[in-house]
Amino acid sequence: MELLHSVTDGVATVVIHHPAKRNAMTVGMWRALPPLLDDLAADPAVRALVLTGEGDTFCAGADISTLRESPDEAQSLAGLAEEALAAFPKPSLAAVRGYCVGGGSQLAAACDLRFAEEGALFGVTPAKLGIVYPASSTRRLVSLVGPGTAKYLLFSGELIDAERALRTGLVDEVLPGGELGKRVGEFTRVLVSRSQLTQAAAKEFANGRTDRDAHWADQARGSGDTAEGVAAFLERRAPRFTWSA
Repeated sequence: MELLHSVTDGVATVVIHHPAKRNAMTVGMWRALPPLLDDLAADPAVRALVLTGEGDTFCAGADISTLRESPDEAQSLAGLAEEALAAFPKPSLAAVRGYCVGGGSQLAAACDLRFAEEGALFGVTPAKLGIVYPASSTRRLVSLVGPGTAKYLLFSGELIDAERALRTGLVDEVLPGGELGKRVGEFTRVLVSRSQLTQAAAKEFANGRTDRDAHWADQARGSGDTAEGVAAFLERRAPRFTWSA
C-alpha cells in the first residue's frame, strides 16, 4: 500500500497502489500525497501530472479499517490531500478505470481533468458512512456537475456509470476499453507542448482566483512566451516556451 511515481517526458505519473483493497487510501497514503505533490511541483522537469490507480481500479475510497481506528485523522488527512492536489500548479489529469468511489472521487474531482475508461463507476458515498462531506469538496463537486447532480450523488451514495458521468460533467472524456492509456499519453504530450504561463494563469482564474490579472500580465511581459508563440506561428514551427511554474 503506497503511492508510486515516475516522471517521463515532462509528465509525472502518480499511481495509487493498494490492489488488495481496490486501491483504497490508508492514513499513510493520505499523509504521503501532499509532500509528494510538493516535490513534483518543484521539479522543473514536470509539466503535467497524471493520477491513476494500479490495475483495473482507480480508487475505491478510504480504507474503512483506518476510519474505524482514527476517523478524524483520516478525514483531516484526506481533506489536506485533496486540497494539495487541487492546488498543484501544473495541469493534472485523473485517468480512471473501474471504481472511483468516495475518497477516490474526491481525488479525481481535485484534478483539472478526468478521462475514464468505459465501465468505470463513480460514487460520492459519505451518506453510506454517516460522514459529513467537507464544504470545499462539496463546492468542487457542484462546480463540476451542478447542484442537482451533486445532491443526487451526495444524498444517495449511488454509483453512476462513465456515460452518465460524461453527461453531467464529472468526466471530460470516455474511452473504449484498452484505449485510455494511449489517449492520456497523447493528450499529456499536447499539454507538455503548450505554454505553462497560459496554463498556470488559466488554472488560477478557473479556480476562482480573479484578483491577479496584474500579476499575470507582468509574468507575460517578462516571459517571452508571447513573442515566441507568435514567431513560431508565423514560421510554422513548434514553439519553444520557456516560462516555468
